[in-house]
Amino acid sequence: MAIKYQFNKTSLNELGKQLKIRTRALPTIKSKESALRLEVRKARDMSEQYSAQIEELLSRYDYMAQLWGEFDPELIKVKDIELNVTKIAGVRIPILQNIIFEEKAYDLFSSPAWIYDGINLLKQIARLGIEGEFFRKKTEVLEYARKKTTQKVNLYEKVQIPGYEDAIRKIKRYLEDEENLSKSSQKIVKNKQAEEETV
Repeated sequence: MAIKYQFNKTSLNELGKQLKIRTRALPTIKSKESALRLEVRKARDMSEQYSAQIEELLSRYDYMAQLWGEFDPELIKVKDIELNVTKIAGVRIPILQNIIFEEKAYDLFSSPAWIYDGINLLKQIARLGIEGEFFRKKTEVLEYARKKTTQKVNLYEKVQIPGYEDAIRKIKRYLEDEENLSKSSQKIVKNKQAEEETV
């Protein structure tokens, strides 16, 4: 990014303001980046934890696999998922509040005895799956925000701040040279006037 400037005091002051803004903002952006990095790691760990819990739960009930053929899939379904939104390091993240299941009535006497346990197992699996998916999505959102923040940190640190410092240095040198030339020319003019007066 090329910084546009002119060789005058107005431009020097404006560049100084822009440099000060970026220099003050950089620590805040860096702390936001590290907070997002930590949250990404936490969300990724939670997602993996939910996946492991589902695997463990399914393996525990592996022996029931043949019974699921008798299970009516219409007995239970997810009716609603209640969400809330929170901000983590300035990033809006959906938070899972509650999962509402809808259960269809069934005859306790004519149904197999394990149906009640099967419904509860499906609720557990669905809850773990939905919560795991929320943490995967949270990881994606936070990772995207972290990448953007890292880009901004790099832009400030490696491009803009050095660019503004370089531009300010060039303007100051130019203005100093102009001032020195002006003083030198004034001395020359004074010396010529002094010589003319003596002659």
